[in-house]
Amino acid sequence: MTFREFGFDDRIVEAISYMGFEKATPIQEQAIPQILKGRDLIACAQTGTGKTAAFMLPLLHQLTVEPHDGTSTLVVVPTRELAIQIDQQIQGFAYFIPVSSTAIYGGGSGSEWETQKKALISADVIIATPGKLISHINMGNVKFNKVRHLILDEADRMLDMGFYDDIMKIIAALPKNRQTLMFSATMPAKMRQLAKKNLSDPFEVTLAISKPSEKVQQAAYLVNDQHKIKLINELIRDKPNFDSIIVFSSTKKAVNEIVRGLSNKEYLVEGISSDLEQNKREEILNRFRAKKTRVVVATDVLSRGIDIKDISLVINYNVPGDGEDYVHRIGRTARADASGMAITLINEDEMYKFAGIEKLIGNEVNKIQLPPHIGVSPEWNTSRSTRGNRSRGPVRPGQKEVRKTGDNRPKAEGQEKKIFKKRRRPPGASKPKTE
Repeated sequence: MTFREFGFDDRIVEAISYMGFEKATPIQEQAIPQILKGRDLIACAQTGTGKTAAFMLPLLHQLTVEPHDGTSTLVVVPTRELAIQIDQQIQGFAYFIPVSSTAIYGGGSGSEWETQKKALISADVIIATPGKLISHINMGNVKFNKVRHLILDEADRMLDMGFYDDIMKIIAALPKNRQTLMFSATMPAKMRQLAKKNLSDPFEVTLAISKPSEKVQQAAYLVNDQHKIKLINELIRDKPNFDSIIVFSSTKKAVNEIVRGLSNKEYLVEGISSDLEQNKREEILNRFRAKKTRVVVATDVLSRGIDIKDISLVINYNVPGDGEDYVHRIGRTARADASGMAITLINEDEMYKFAGIEKLIGNEVNKIQLPPHIGVSPEWNTSRSTRGNRSRGPVRPGQKEVRKTGDNRPKAEGQEKKIFKKRRRPPGASKPKTE
């Protein structure tokens, strides 16, 4: 289905064509007609399926053909990166129409606060993170009495981050007579509860929940932590055609350590996490988009909603916390019609968790042994008991293999465990003398 078939204003269709979009994705085909009818909607689809265009294009069309005064549309998102990205996409979609937008998020200076304060009054479309928007509401800077459309994007993520109360407070500041759209990748019970309270007879769209794109080639290495950096360096060296690579770390603390381990004179490696100032994060993302930076090491701040084209390889330095995080991480590659590769590094303690991810996505990922010159892979074991049996790494040449015995101390092969029993003296017997 082409975008012209939706009946959009010709200027919007022209802007879409300039951006290189021709045919609608499945989520767009199902959601756009219902949004144009004015219905509330819950849309659940995997990352990279075109959700932003699914909710913004019909609303921009309505803003074009219907008179409006002041802020008509509010989009609430979990992170400032996603707010900036949606704002940029709106500017592209609305290039030929008189519709303005602005992003409201934290981490800026005092002058940016004043800029946001003015924009909250004049912009047609506001894209905001919950915390910063609540600050403006508390200061009386918000005039939402004319809002006709509310979009909660990445709603499940906002609930995971503890924004439920903030979302309810924002909704309380809006007119009751409005259209509400919820877009998400998953549908947890708390999100159902939120929808029941705030949506009226919503139309539901559900596509491929928790399933990675079939265009992502998935693989996993069984590897102890001390060999991960060496393995990643070799993977990057052996794949020179992969010019945009993301390495995901589960912790902010490990990002800098991984960057140092991957630093290379031939290409730029940079790290990004929520500890960086917003302008620094944007600079790194811009260099990555421009392919000046080949490798970005990041926490899950980049796993959702960040649209960077042509990412060829995603490496999970750690097994993600749950299946949804895994889907979002590897969803950074194989966007739109492209293909990509995702590699996960699994140590002994993470095997049980990764087995659960495989069950969720309905696919057993190919496990690869380490090249001998890097080290020896731990044996695949999905029992929880492996947590108490951490691998001590490969046996070095000339070193005897060590096995564990019942007293939890390592014993060399052939060494017997000595058992000492305390003899009990008969009643009344004296303690034996010692020489």
